[in-house]
Amino acid sequence: MDTSLITTGTGLDGYKIVKHLGVVRGITVRSRSVVGNFAGGIQSLFGGRLSVYVELCENAREEAFHLLIQHAQAIGANAIIGMRYDANEVMQGITEVLAYGTAVVVEKVAE
Repeated sequence: MDTSLITTGTGLDGYKIVKHLGVVRGITVRSRSVVGNFAGGIQSLFGGRLSVYVELCENAREEAFHLLIQHAQAIGANAIIGMRYDANEVMQGITEVLAYGTAVVVEKVAE
């Protein structure tokens, strides 16, 4: 899937939605290792950007995003509209990251 056809909006400029296929999602659950938590704790003592946790969050979002695309492709979509992220703590130190949106089939509009 062309990632330029994934949007947080309700439509894609230059494309016509010809079919709505429904909600699709990608879910991952992540935790930081003991070593990672220790490194993050040390970083937090000095303030500023906590790169250990930024990397964890970025990797989780990327994984959820790719799972979202796989789900959409599996049901025949070539685009996703209304894409969003959500995150919830499942238990202390364990977080679920969800990417979701509406799978659609689009066609380029003739100019």
